[in-house]
Amino acid sequence: MTKINSIAAALLLCLGGSVAVVPAAAAAEKCPIEKRKSKAVGQSASKKVQKSFEAYTEGNVDEAIAILLEANPKNDFDKAYIDRMLGNFYAEKGQMGTAVKYLKSAVNADILGGVDHAQTLRLYADLLIGEKKFKESIPMYYQWMEFTCKEDPQVYKRIGIAYSEQKEWDKVLEVANKGITLSEKPDKGLYQMKLTAYFNQKKYKQAVEVLEVMVPIFPDDKRLWVQLAQFYLMTEDYTKSLATYDLAYMNGFLETAGNITRLTQLLAQNGSPYRAAQIYTKHMKSGLIKEDEKSLTTLAGFYHNAKELKSAAKTYGKAAAINNSGKLYLRQGRILSLDGQHKAAITALKKALDAGVKSPGEAQFELALAYLNQKQYKSAYKYAKLAANDKKTARSAKSYLAYIKEKARVHNVTL
Repeated sequence: MTKINSIAAALLLCLGGSVAVVPAAAAAEKCPIEKRKSKAVGQSASKKVQKSFEAYTEGNVDEAIAILLEANPKNDFDKAYIDRMLGNFYAEKGQMGTAVKYLKSAVNADILGGVDHAQTLRLYADLLIGEKKFKESIPMYYQWMEFTCKEDPQVYKRIGIAYSEQKEWDKVLEVANKGITLSEKPDKGLYQMKLTAYFNQKKYKQAVEVLEVMVPIFPDDKRLWVQLAQFYLMTEDYTKSLATYDLAYMNGFLETAGNITRLTQLLAQNGSPYRAAQIYTKHMKSGLIKEDEKSLTTLAGFYHNAKELKSAAKTYGKAAAINNSGKLYLRQGRILSLDGQHKAAITALKKALDAGVKSPGEAQFELALAYLNQKQYKSAYKYAKLAANDKKTARSAKSYLAYIKEKARVHNVTL
C-alpha cells in the first residue's frame, strides 16, 4: 500500500506543474518508465485533487474520498489520476474490492506519468493477490517489470505465490529460481517456495537438495533442521535422517514430543536403544512426552531392545496397569521369565489371563514354562493342557506334556 509520504510526493510533483522525466538528449532506446512524461492534471480537477490531498494529510480519508468522487474530470488523464488516488485511499481504508476497481481503471488507461503508472501497476497487482485474484495478478507483475525495466526478486516471489495458489508447480520453480538468482541476500521465502513446489510434485530428492542448501544458510531455523531430517526419512536415507535429528537435538531444536519420538525410534533402530531409552525417559519426566500406555510401551520396547530386561519388565507392567492390558502383562511375563524371575512372571501372566488376551494359550503356555522352572510340575501340567486346546500354542504345549509327566514321575509328583 502506498504510504502518505509517497502519495504526497507524487501529488506535489503534479500539482506543481509539468515535470519531464526523460532528458531532452536521450539515448535512442529508453525504458518505458523513462519515456513516459509526467504532467499536471487540468485546472478544474487540480482544485479537487488539492483539496482532497489536504483532507488526507489531516487524516480525513473519508472526506478526501468524498471530494474526489465529486470531481468531474474533463479528460482521460485527469480521470486516471483521480482513479489512482481513489484506489490508494480505498486501499488504506481496507476496502480492497473498491480499491481494485479504481486501480484497474487507472492501469487500463495507461496514460499516467512513468513513476505514477509503475506504482499503480504494482499496487494493483498486490491487491489482486490479496483479493485472491491470482491469475489476474501475474500479468500485472510482468507488466510492471517490463515498464520499469526491473527484475525484482520480491516481485518474482509474489508471482510465485500466485502460481502456488493455482498449483502450477513448474512455474513456481521457474520464478523462485529467478528470484533467488536476483537476490543480494538469501531469501528464505523463495527457497521455501521451491521446497513446497518439489514436495507437491512428490519430488522428494530434489526437496532434500533444497533443504541441504537452506540449512547452512539459515542454521538457526529449527524448523528447517526438522524438515531436512523428515525428508531424509521420506527418501529412506535413515543414516542421514538420524544424524540430522541428532544434531538438531544437541542444538536444542527438537521441541515436540513427535520429534523426540522419531529421534529415539531411529536411535533404537540403528543400534542405540539404550540411549533412546535415556532420551525418552528424560523428556517423559519433563512432561514433554505424556506418560500414558502408548509412551510407556514405547519406552519398554527401547529397554527390551537394549536387553535391559528388569527395566523393560517394570515399564511394561506400568503400561499394562493403566488400562489393565492383557497383551502388555503377557509381554511383562515373558521378559520376567527370560530374566529368570519366574515367580514374578507367574504373577504377571495370571494378570494377563484375568485381563484377557486374544490367544489365552500364549499366557497358559508361558505359565506352564514358568511353573516348570519352579519345579511345580502339577501346575505346569495343568497350564500345558490348557495351552494344548489353543490352536496357536497346541503343538508346542503338546510337545511339553510328556516331558512334564516324566519330570513329575522322577520327582514323585502326582499330576
